[in-house]
Amino acid sequence: MADVQLTERRRVVVVGYDAAELLDIACVTTALNGANRIGAVPGYSVDVATPGGRAIACDGGLTLQGQGTLERVRGPLDTLLVTGGLGHETAADDPRIVGHVRRLAREARRVASVCTGATVLAAAGLLDGKRATTHWNYAPRLAAAYPQVTVDPAPIYIRDGRVSTAAGVTSALDLTLAFIEEDHGAELARGVARGLVTYLHRPGNQAQMSMFMSAPAPVHSLVRRVVDHIASRLTADLSAATLAAGAGVSERQLTRLFVEHLGQTPGRFVRRARTEAAGHLLASSSLPVASVAARCGFGSAETLRQAFVARYGVPPSRYRATQGVRAAD
Repeated sequence: MADVQLTERRRVVVVGYDAAELLDIACVTTALNGANRIGAVPGYSVDVATPGGRAIACDGGLTLQGQGTLERVRGPLDTLLVTGGLGHETAADDPRIVGHVRRLAREARRVASVCTGATVLAAAGLLDGKRATTHWNYAPRLAAAYPQVTVDPAPIYIRDGRVSTAAGVTSALDLTLAFIEEDHGAELARGVARGLVTYLHRPGNQAQMSMFMSAPAPVHSLVRRVVDHIASRLTADLSAATLAAGAGVSERQLTRLFVEHLGQTPGRFVRRARTEAAGHLLASSSLPVASVAARCGFGSAETLRQAFVARYGVPPSRYRATQGVRAAD
């Protein structure tokens, strides 16, 4: 990368193409414009660059007029960001788009993609040897097409050096808020989040989807009953022995059924359910951490902390700080 000397404003170029996802683009441009409105210095200059500078038909049916011609954009840039959308594979197969993304990446301080925009970065060789994410539904395809990329479908965004990848759609907002915090500090980023009526930003390593949303309910009726019991009674005794007795099967049989239908033991499922429930409480309330632990079935705040670090890579206090919710005195 060339030694980029920033001008008066931080120049951001968002690369768009036909069948791009409009929300991917809007999350980025709206958040950066919000930072400008509340006093970011230097502010952001944001342009959507498209092939030929033409309007693009977004995959939601609306047409978006580009502000720049991709072929004519020159650096230095503060940030180069490639959007996602249903047209990502066609864009990745276009040598002109890929070539200009590769060229501009050399002139940018940081490079990023949103959602399936990671496919274009991968085609440009910008993710080689790096860990990256994309929308969970497209992660297997990205991993198969680009084995030199370590694809992790779980986090909502990943930052590997100067290259960042976001999971998809609204995670573009989380990544952009993280950029604003990096550039201008947590207080200004928090102000942008308040203006957008959202939490500050979720930690990048937070899971894309909750365990209760990521898959259909178990087909096996007994497993489904036990899962429902766990979800509604997090503070109860949820040991494998107790769950098995309540279900009328042996502990060994219950474990076998959980591994077969959920891919994990009852103990791991319970721990994850309690941890995710604690995450929701930390983000949406000012309850002290000890109270959150008790309400979610953890024996102590320390037990919750250990589970949180294992699951999200950050302690509960840090998780809460990134959500913009203060703990009670």
